[in-house]
Amino acid sequence: METGMTETRILVVDDEANVRKLVRSYLEKEGFQVIEASDGNRAIELARSERPALMVLDLMLPGVDGLEVCRAICGGDTDAQGAEAGRSGPMVLMLTARADEADKLVGLGMGADDYLTKPFSPRELVARVKAILRRSGAPARAAASSASAQPVLRSGPIEVDTARHTASIEGRHLDLTAREFAILEAMAGDPGIVFSRERLLERVWGYNYFGDPRVVDVHMAKLRKKLEPDASEPRYLKTVRGVGYKLETG
Repeated sequence: METGMTETRILVVDDEANVRKLVRSYLEKEGFQVIEASDGNRAIELARSERPALMVLDLMLPGVDGLEVCRAICGGDTDAQGAEAGRSGPMVLMLTARADEADKLVGLGMGADDYLTKPFSPRELVARVKAILRRSGAPARAAASSASAQPVLRSGPIEVDTARHTASIEGRHLDLTAREFAILEAMAGDPGIVFSRERLLERVWGYNYFGDPRVVDVHMAKLRKKLEPDASEPRYLKTVRGVGYKLETG
């Protein structure tokens, strides 16, 4: 059992009782406190009343499906912000029987932090739960480290205030989530330098991230919509094909 994990509350949402029982048994062996829901409405109710740290969420639920639950809890297109940035809902690990790439990306765009495809290994699920909980504070640590060295990063018309956790372009305030801010902060600290997906995952999500690296693309697309005059023809957040992304402000 890992220290610091004991009594952390996890909400397991699945309409199959045997799946909930299996997941619960593995999580409780690791010292987690587990609560259950068998449908979407109950999941939303428990997420708001019990305030779990993380939700293991099946997408294919009767009535209100998992994507709707994720939208209700994570704020839909507002993105996963992380508990350290005042996120009111839990972190989310999606479970899906659908292997379609579009479904996974939609779930990540709704604010989910990671996903597993059914059938899954209970040991891998536990490992991913621990990884999500560990990395939930990574952006705050990165911001604190940058703030001590250089509290305000200026790159052309873009200004990132790491101490106040604010960003602007040409004086216009940018309403960014914690992940978006952490991405912009990392790239503004090294303008013109190409960041691979892997480097951004390490800087923003943490070294223990198990999920799909394309989550970077999802967040980058959202950041571009807020930063760029025309997101379809980015002026600042450039794609370097086959390599990654870079911030150009010259």
